[in-house]
Amino acid sequence: MTTQAVRSDGLQSPTQRVAILNGFGRTLGDGIIGLQALHLSVRLGVIAPRPTLFRLPGLAPMVQSVHAAADFANIRILPMSHATPERRFDGADDFDRVIDIRDFAFDPDFLRTSMIDFFLRRLGVEPQIIPSYLKRNAWLAPRIAPEPSAWPDGYILVCPRSSTPLRDMPTEVHHGILRQVAAIGPSVTQGNVPPELAGDVAHAPECATFEELCALVRNASWVIATDTGMVHLADAFEVPCLAFFPTHQPEWRVRDYPRCVPIALRSALPPGLEFARNPGDHAIARRAWFPDGADLDWLRRVIAGCLSCL
Repeated sequence: MTTQAVRSDGLQSPTQRVAILNGFGRTLGDGIIGLQALHLSVRLGVIAPRPTLFRLPGLAPMVQSVHAAADFANIRILPMSHATPERRFDGADDFDRVIDIRDFAFDPDFLRTSMIDFFLRRLGVEPQIIPSYLKRNAWLAPRIAPEPSAWPDGYILVCPRSSTPLRDMPTEVHHGILRQVAAIGPSVTQGNVPPELAGDVAHAPECATFEELCALVRNASWVIATDTGMVHLADAFEVPCLAFFPTHQPEWRVRDYPRCVPIALRSALPPGLEFARNPGDHAIARRAWFPDGADLDWLRRVIAGCLSCL
């Protein structure tokens, strides 16, 4: 692997060929944040322009669309046989520099730090010298054309699902939120609407394209979500957000989002748990939403406090 393209000041020559293995993960949120780290690294000159991202195969179409929007990188598919670090990447000789972040979801550092800081470090940027405002998801909005809203003006968007059932809102919590926001004004949810609210809350069907998903967030007056990619989209489009975190510390995900109100739920699960280890983990995660048993007064107070500024 050649090194002539690395300059004496530590920055990368514009002619250097850079490959990134597993860029970045399988979920919407990981992709949005990882691409922000890459976009910033290129702007700073730490990564040469037009790096090649070898993404995992078989990604959901919505995640593929996130990568497709990143016009500052070349996108290729990482063969499944090369998806873990146990096997050497056969294409390494075609590049001057290979950054290997395969299996990052199992890296202890990924589980205990801000996601944007993790990706910056792996790309060669010291995150502590980067101002917070540069760590926001600014790369995305200029690359997605605005679309007209399909919903009433000023709607509140409720997003009860996450990338894993471990972090989904329980039905009682979701319906309690809908009752409260429906009394305030137009409301839209990605989840099921209880029959008694059918005339007050609209159900947003699954978006067919990434552009539709972005429009759903971009045109909202407020987003209420559980730890998921919708929180990161809200930051990208400057939409106020109330975000609940059943398993992660909020500073690991939304520390740099000034328009996000984070709520950490007290859970007996190990901090940073990404995947359920057994069926009992789902029950433990659910209990975190009910610190006072069936009484959800704490939730009503949180929502009332946030939405009072609308």
